[in-house]
Amino acid sequence: MYPLGFYSFGKNIGIKDATLDFSVIYSDVICDATAVFTQNNFPGSPVIIGREHIRDGKLQAIVINSKNSNVATGQKGIDDARKTCEVLAQNLGIRTEDILPSSTGVIGVPLPIEKILTACNSAKESLKIGNLEEVAQAIMTTDTKRKISFREIEVGGVKGTIYGMAKGAGMIEPNMATMLSYILSDLKPENGNLYDILKSSVDKSFNCMSIDTDTSTSDTVVLMCNGKAGFIPDSIFQKALDEICIDLTKQIASDGEGATKLIELDIFEAKNEMQAHKIGKSVINSPLVKTAIYGGDPNWGRFVMAIGKVFDEKIPFENLQIFIGGISVKGANKDTLKKLSDYLKTNSLISISIHLGSGNSSKRFWGCDFTEGYIQENAYYTT
Repeated sequence: MYPLGFYSFGKNIGIKDATLDFSVIYSDVICDATAVFTQNNFPGSPVIIGREHIRDGKLQAIVINSKNSNVATGQKGIDDARKTCEVLAQNLGIRTEDILPSSTGVIGVPLPIEKILTACNSAKESLKIGNLEEVAQAIMTTDTKRKISFREIEVGGVKGTIYGMAKGAGMIEPNMATMLSYILSDLKPENGNLYDILKSSVDKSFNCMSIDTDTSTSDTVVLMCNGKAGFIPDSIFQKALDEICIDLTKQIASDGEGATKLIELDIFEAKNEMQAHKIGKSVINSPLVKTAIYGGDPNWGRFVMAIGKVFDEKIPFENLQIFIGGISVKGANKDTLKKLSDYLKTNSLISISIHLGSGNSSKRFWGCDFTEGYIQENAYYTT
């Protein structure tokens, strides 16, 4: 199930505790690569260096630490991210510019750079073929489970794999969020621009997700293709990548900090994609919607509020239809409210569809409920 030519490891180097906190992914040949990053105005130092290193569309390795994001650490943080790549490059015998750094964790604390450089100096001897589950474990912070999705593809005599992993449980409302995702493949699309392919998948998946409306400083999604298995049609590569990104999005949303329910929201009959996106995000981001779903409160008026507060997208109320678990809730009577409450209380996947009656565009979003667990996780995050 692993793509050919990729090696990796995850280990503990004592950044914060005894769990895995440092990892490297390496391809034995140079890869065509692309990435998308956070839109936060205070990007982490690894994002700054990563943007420089991905500019030529080539990568051969990724170096990742968890438990510390190397954000708001000034010039020293930038120097530390660059030095990490330099030392790892020397150890692996590759170009510094072909390494992308990534960090996730607490903001505003300097990296324990000596521990990281020591680990970089011994990286090559730690690499194992495949072994990507170990990386998926090592990149976790408040995640309760590792997040992996892959597709094995065979077409026209060419057989290969696209393998994706991600981390993220809080500070999530892309474009993009406290979310790291690394997608590796021994296949290449025949004619496609990798950035356009990745951006298309991200816009259908990670950018349609919300846990808490906060856009992190570290978000990164990377796609590396070494082509060792060959080339496949762009459309087949795109379809598989879409499926992987959507699968990882659902895994992240369902593992949101304190979450007990995964929300899948469909917006139908929007006048265009922009309207669908604005209204979908307004609903999936709403703390009042999220808490009602958690408590099984059949307060359908909160959905009306979340739609109506998108003040520049006026939806005629008479055209609006709202279905929760297939139950039409607009103007619900007592019996309908009881059915709605039962549905919310007894299901871990909450399906919502909203018909705007304005056109033919549609879009899907994912989120989670908002619980006491989220407050407990974040009220004492650094203490």
